[in-house]
Amino acid sequence: MKKLRVLLIGAAFSADLHSDAYARIRDKVEIVGICDKKLDQVEALANRYGFTGYTAYDNYDDAIAQCDCDLVDICMPNFLHHDVAIKALNAGKNIISEKPLATTVEDAQDIVDTADRLGKHVYYAEDWLFAPAFRKALAIVESGQLGRPLYVRARECHCGSHSPFAQSIKFCGGGCMVHLGVHPVCFMLSRKNNQWTELTAMTSGGGENNMVHQKMEGEDWAGAFIRFADGTYATLEANYVTTGGMEDILDIYCEKGCVHVDLSFSGPVKTYSIDGLDYTVEKAEITTGWSTPAVDEKYNLGYCGEINHFVECAMADKDADVGLRGVDGLETLKVINLIYKSAKEGIHIKNPALEG
Repeated sequence: MKKLRVLLIGAAFSADLHSDAYARIRDKVEIVGICDKKLDQVEALANRYGFTGYTAYDNYDDAIAQCDCDLVDICMPNFLHHDVAIKALNAGKNIISEKPLATTVEDAQDIVDTADRLGKHVYYAEDWLFAPAFRKALAIVESGQLGRPLYVRARECHCGSHSPFAQSIKFCGGGCMVHLGVHPVCFMLSRKNNQWTELTAMTSGGGENNMVHQKMEGEDWAGAFIRFADGTYATLEANYVTTGGMEDILDIYCEKGCVHVDLSFSGPVKTYSIDGLDYTVEKAEITTGWSTPAVDEKYNLGYCGEINHFVECAMADKDADVGLRGVDGLETLKVINLIYKSAKEGIHIKNPALEG
């Protein structure tokens, strides 16, 4: 079987998550190029996952123009997603884009429109949709044994990003809602085929109005209440004020029961350490005392299933599932921007696409 040739643009945090997934499907994938302005970071990533035979690039223009690949995987800071995506699409490549699709709705729309015009595919990397625990919860709900779903509460929270790009709205697109809340927003929109009807939101406001991160331009807390066309409701939250490690929480309330998932802290391993461990879970500030070390964290967060799905779709030259397409990344960003509008102006917003 011919392998899919992948060019990785970026060799830092998100590239590591994707590389772990590629390394598990070597029968389907060949990493033919890795690009990062820090070539030592390229080498470190390749050595970590045993990638060989690739070409290293320190400039993404050169990489896109020169690398003989089928798929470009964009693992760059948010503000570069649009530029890299447009150049890769114009070079005739399908792309994977990390979240958010872009920092502005206009740039996200341009990516989707360019792909449509050129007949290429945009795969939007929403790992929540492949987290095994979340998929199990959805399977239970879809079995009908809990009755009709009524209300969903979902959140992603941690103590705050230390990336310099996350501190600026220009570079990130917002605060915690666009950086973390992008997951619960996209997750819910995918479950409802993007058919939301109305929303109301609040945020901490950013800057000196923030609860903790007062040097960050974007908000460090955000919450939204959303109603969907089928009559169900959801509360979606993101914050940078949660200590103790990453929280990925999903609660689904139905007519005859409920299901609760704690993606980050529910695990079979319990450890007590006086001196502390090297690592327990993402964003944990300390590892002393009692802790629950993650077991195969990247797999359980959904990255492996997500990347495998994209590879199989690219090999078959077809779109990804709902929630994982460029248009879904665009709709997610539109909703997040309306969440910001609702919070800033103190207004209730109805979906203009479904009015009338």
